[in-house]
Amino acid sequence: MRSSLGAVCALAALATVLSTGCQSALGGGGEDGRPGERRTATESPTPTRTSGYGAVFLDVDECSSFGRTSFTEVSCDGERAAARVVARHDGTVRDGPRCPATTDFVLHISEQHPSFDEDGDGAVPRGYACMRNLQPPHPGDPGGGGGPRTIVGDCVYGLPGGKVRETACDGEGKHKPEYKVTEAVDAKSRCPASTVLFVRLGGAAPVGCARPV
Repeated sequence: MRSSLGAVCALAALATVLSTGCQSALGGGGEDGRPGERRTATESPTPTRTSGYGAVFLDVDECSSFGRTSFTEVSCDGERAAARVVARHDGTVRDGPRCPATTDFVLHISEQHPSFDEDGDGAVPRGYACMRNLQPPHPGDPGGGGGPRTIVGDCVYGLPGGKVRETACDGEGKHKPEYKVTEAVDAKSRCPASTVLFVRLGGAAPVGCARPV
């Protein structure tokens, strides 16, 4: 994930969530200049702190409510719980570690000064939480058609201007799949002969080998 296709670009629909995957073909950069990651179009709003569910706001294995433009930390056993934190990092997606491959979406946490916080200094640092839905669908799974990263098993379709965007491999999405990433390798020369598109994935094996579907 070489034909005439080039860089992928698509901004998430709302400020705090990275969901539908879009990706850069080799030779270009992603929206934030980092292969395999997307960022939101605008700054995310300040999330509401719900005390009593952990020492750190949205720490690993804690859960968020259904809202993505305005969200709260809730008990994972409660009916309001929608997604679980699989990784949590301070700073920004651009500069921080990558989310796990099957992350469904990313919540951005703006720096804030709530009445409850993790260390009692009256502040929650800016950061981001890599989220996994508690129930299907899981757009971050291979072929799922979304998630903040493009991974082996994902499909893409072409856009005007030599760009591609991720879509569901089962053809049930708005756009039919045209190419599927079958391997991740460290150099284009290691892709199989059936490869027609190279997609920048990032990480230790940054080249995605994609074939027609």
